[in-house]
Amino acid sequence: QVQLVESGGGLVQAGGSLMLSCAASGRTSSSYVMGWFRQAPRKEREFVAAIRWSGVSTNYADSVKGRFTISRDNAKNTVYLQMNSLKPEDTAVYYCAARPGRYFSLSYREYNYWGQGTQVTVSS
Repeated sequence: QVQLVESGGGLVQAGGSLMLSCAASGRTSSSYVMGWFRQAPRKEREFVAAIRWSGVSTNYADSVKGRFTISRDNAKNTVYLQMNSLKPEDTAVYYCAARPGRYFSLSYREYNYWGQGTQVTVSS
């Protein structure tokens, strides 16, 4: 089992920045892909970004490329999502997720472990 706990959400004005953190514990492994997803009201959960625990490979949704940066600190077992130039359409609950292997799946259905989510609200 892997436990994930997100933090860092909040209310910010358009154009502002937030950093989300995801602390992992339990049976963590270097053979995991860590992902960030988000879900707005009445919308399906969507992929935001992903990173491998080992190596430097990352993947981003087109909607956040150039604005969001995913990173990890292996010593702290923590994954981060730095969000800059935030827009009102970024408003959602943001979830951290993990899946074994090295494949960057864009589907939330292929991630085994989830955090409880953290709310991000961007005002216009």
